[in-house]
Amino acid sequence: MCYPMAGLIKDSFWGQIIYRVSGRKFLRHNDELPDYIIPEKYLIDPKEDPLNQEKTENYILVTWDGEDDPENPYNWPFSWKAIVAVQIGFLTVSVYMASAIYTPGVDQIMDQFNINSTVATLPLTMFVIGYGIGPLFWSPLSENSLIGRTPLYILTVFIFFILQIPTALSNHISGLSVLRLISGFFAAPGLSTGAASYGDFVAIHYYSIAIGIWSIFAVAGPSIGPLIGAAVINASHDSDGWRWSFWFMAILSGVCFIVLGVSLPETYGKTLLRRKAERLRRLTGNNRIISEGELEDGHKSASQLLVSLLWRPLEITMLEPVVFLIDIYIALVYSIMYLFFESVPIVFAQVHHFTLVEMGASYVSTIVGILLGGVIYFPTVYFKSTKKILAGEEVSPEVFLPSAIFGALCMPIGVFIFGWTSSPDINWFVPLIGMALFAVGCYIIFQTLFSYIAVSFKVEYLASVFSSNAFFRSVSAGAFPLFGRALYNNLSIDGFPVGWGSSILGFLSLGMISIPVFFYLKGPELRARSKYAN
Repeated sequence: MCYPMAGLIKDSFWGQIIYRVSGRKFLRHNDELPDYIIPEKYLIDPKEDPLNQEKTENYILVTWDGEDDPENPYNWPFSWKAIVAVQIGFLTVSVYMASAIYTPGVDQIMDQFNINSTVATLPLTMFVIGYGIGPLFWSPLSENSLIGRTPLYILTVFIFFILQIPTALSNHISGLSVLRLISGFFAAPGLSTGAASYGDFVAIHYYSIAIGIWSIFAVAGPSIGPLIGAAVINASHDSDGWRWSFWFMAILSGVCFIVLGVSLPETYGKTLLRRKAERLRRLTGNNRIISEGELEDGHKSASQLLVSLLWRPLEITMLEPVVFLIDIYIALVYSIMYLFFESVPIVFAQVHHFTLVEMGASYVSTIVGILLGGVIYFPTVYFKSTKKILAGEEVSPEVFLPSAIFGALCMPIGVFIFGWTSSPDINWFVPLIGMALFAVGCYIIFQTLFSYIAVSFKVEYLASVFSSNAFFRSVSAGAFPLFGRALYNNLSIDGFPVGWGSSILGFLSLGMISIPVFFYLKGPELRARSKYAN
């Protein structure tokens, strides 16, 4: 019996390297221990057993050793699941804050490189676009049993860590922008595959709660990024203080690489079963033992496999109206969030004369809103979904949509409050209330629609579904900040510099409420026609 951390380490990135380098003497699995009893089905030639239910074309299909197999991530003890969940959340926060940690240094970058605000926003835009493109490549690869989730997490966060060094040393805006694009690309697995990883070890009836917890990490990253960036720049007392934002990211991602490399185990079931099949073939000498993942991938060449993996997210998006419309809606919400953040310096620095750190602290109101959204979301999803499933009742994915409609109403209300209370004559605390209410709406929309997707589609396609969503929302959100400052400046009126600019976002948000309403009415029909749906 493994001790808790030994059990996590053996399937971690470095654990697997130690296992193989040692000739499989260290960090062995249960089926390699002397007291392991080989199940009889692995000792029988499938040609001689026509009644074998688990053979495919004369192969013996590897499965878990019973419903309570401790190697199955769904059977891990709660403490293991909590440790793994926190580690994936830590990775998500670590790379996600890299987008907004850049913003407090924009004024310094404008002065140092002698550029305007639109050009200075390019590194932010390029990073967001980079982590939008990345999931199309990384997420489908994580669904390949030969690779799995953990190696992608570890290798990409290491490259992300290395990239922060030349980024911090950049002396030209073009080089800075290119490095940010590449950094965003390698940050993508932590942003797009995290939710799918939770689905590897959290039972379906608790998955909506789990994805809500992961999303707190995801949304908190861009919210605390400006505060940390402002604090680092302020502490440097240097006109080059913006560079310390990237040194901070290098330190954080380096710690992430070390910690996760040692203690984040593989969670993808098909990868774990593939490794088990390899061990059983070696143990029994029976080369007909095979895993489901090997069967799926074995008949394809490397080029065919790559094309199918990269094509799948686009295929699902184009063929699934549910995915396509949710991608559009989430892209709008995400874009409005980034555009909304462009108005914060106008309101709190120009109107209320906040210092850099005080302005960064104003983003904390969005974290307050996220937590309030969680207070609303978690009890709702428990009583409407989890509790009913545990009681054996049938629950449709549409159970999440009334909450989505509620969140869709909160978001424009928050935008209108923020826009029309951002005045020198109104206390600065009032627009913070608008920011918090906006965050409540965003969080509930994200969680309910992600949960709707998660329970609507088969687990093996979730990474592709979420990666297509990440692509749409990130490319859209990356473009919006480029015209954000111009939008607010051109629509500014005396006393209310962001009133009409915010109103445009509010009216857009109101119009998009029709999407969750449409799903509530037509969702079952759409899912019934889907080959990817549960």
